[in-house]
Parts: sequence; C-alpha cells; structure tokens
Amino acid sequence: MIPKYNEIYKEILEILNQVDEMKNSELRDRLADILKLSLEDREVFLPSGARRVFDDRVSWGTVYLKKAGLIENTKRGVLKITPLGVELLKNNPSVIDNNTLSQYEKFCEFTGTKIKSKEQMISIEESTQDLTPQDILEKAFNEINRELEDEILTEVLRKDFIFFENLVIKLLQKIGYGSLIENSGIVTKKSNDEGIDGIIKQDKLGFDLIYVQAKRWDKDTTIGRPEIQKFVGALAGKGAKKGLFITTGRFSEGAKNYSQEQHSAKLVLIDGKELAKLMVEFNLGVSIETTYQIKKIDTDFFED
Repeated sequence: MIPKYNEIYKEILEILNQVDEMKNSELRDRLADILKLSLEDREVFLPSGARRVFDDRVSWGTVYLKKAGLIENTKRGVLKITPLGVELLKNNPSVIDNNTLSQYEKFCEFTGTKIKSKEQMISIEESTQDLTPQDILEKAFNEINRELEDEILTEVLRKDFIFFENLVIKLLQKIGYGSLIENSGIVTKKSNDEGIDGIIKQDKLGFDLIYVQAKRWDKDTTIGRPEIQKFVGALAGKGAKKGLFITTGRFSEGAKNYSQEQHSAKLVLIDGKELAKLMVEFNLGVSIETTYQIKKIDTDFFED
C-alpha cells in the first residue's frame, strides 16, 4: 500500500540525514526500497493520468518539509536536510506528521493556519472535516498555486538581470499592454538607461508610454522609499505619466505610501509574490499539467 504524503516525512528526513545532498529521483528510489514498494505500486497513476501516485506523494511530502524549513533545495532537483531537520530527528519523535509541522511558523504561513502549541495541535486533515468538497477543492487549488508561485520566484532568481528585464516586458505584453503593437516592448541599454530598464508602447506612434524599472533582488530584500524616489526622479526626467517598479523583493510600507502620493505620474509597484501570481495567471513560464471539469446537472434538460 502506498503511504500518504504526510506519512513519509520521517523517512525522508532520515534518508537525507545520511547524505550531504540527494537528487529527487534518488530519494524516491531509496524511499520505495525502505517502504518495500513493488514496481507495480510505483506504476500506479493518479485518476487524471498526469502523474504516478507515489511520485506525487513524495513530491508533496518534500514540499511540506521545505515549507517547515526542515529540508531545502541546494539546486533544482537536489535536496538537503537543514539544521532544523537534524534537530527534530535528534529528539527522536515516534511520528512526524502535519501536527509536528504545524509547530513551525513558515509551514503555518504556507498553509494559512495559525501556529499550534502542543496543547492546541489539530491535524490539518482533521481541520478539513467541516469543509464541503468544493471548499476542499478550492483549498487544494490555492495551495498548489502557492507552491508554484514560490517555485517560479526561485527560478527567476536563478537567472541573470538581463533575463529578468526581458521577462518583465514579456509579462506586460501578456497582460495586454502593447500586445497588439509590433516591437511594443523595449529593454533599455545599461550604459544609458537613466534609471529606466524598459519601455512599453501603448499606441503605435508612442504617445502613451509605460516606463519600467525591474530589480532582481533577493525575495527577502525590502525596498524602501529612497529607491522609489529615485525612480520618480527618473520618470520626471522623461516627462513620463506612467511608471512601473517591479521586483523579486518586497516593498516597505513607506515605499507603498509614497507611491500612492504621486500625482504627476501614475506609479504601480509589483513585488515578488505579485509577479509570480501574474506569471501563473497569464501563463508565462508555466504550462497546464491537468484540467479538471466540475459539472452540475442541467435542469433545463430535465424540464423539457
């Protein structure tokens, strides 16, 4: 019998605790051996046919352990146990499940739950008992998207600033800005960008322009008011009416408030989380893996 994703946490941690790092494929093979799964077990597919059940459960098991900060990716497709994971194993818990993970703040942030003390712990599976099937589906959909958005941001940060600036222009075109105009998106040259990384033409003659600054910084970097002031100065130098500051980091409240106070130019700020959400929404850098159709009865058919 193939165990659930939340029933293999301890085995995953114990395997990774024995090595410096390990590829996902090697982890799956080692885990299958420990669990004594047959080849037939490993070849069972999800009802959608999109993925193997065992592979999917291992994948989600590692996702949740990563969200709790117990393991991490050293590079794409390679995992390593963290000091927090080693510390947990040293306590020799009899079981490691979602109750255990709910003691970690980062895990609770990801699942949208409050951190639990030992006295308060209720498993995440039990907390869904009062939800309708539609509620559970929505919850799962949002959780999958949150993981995808986090993965997108990680991949963007692996690339250089040139890739990022081009990505921003492509995203704006996907959203619809200048998408019907040939050569509507321009990435400026570094030697003479004057604080502007890109320009979007919204009309053929170039009367209506959006000036873009794209900063590929660590996702935990906070961008304050001074950086936004510099960008406003660059916009003023161009006589611009529209500006977009987009980053993989995050904005301080001071930066957000300052952007909203501007009257000479409309200024929009997009942080890393919003960037990833927009990439998912407009299918940039992602592909559709599976489509589920939710159907309801056609009352008109039965009325006739």
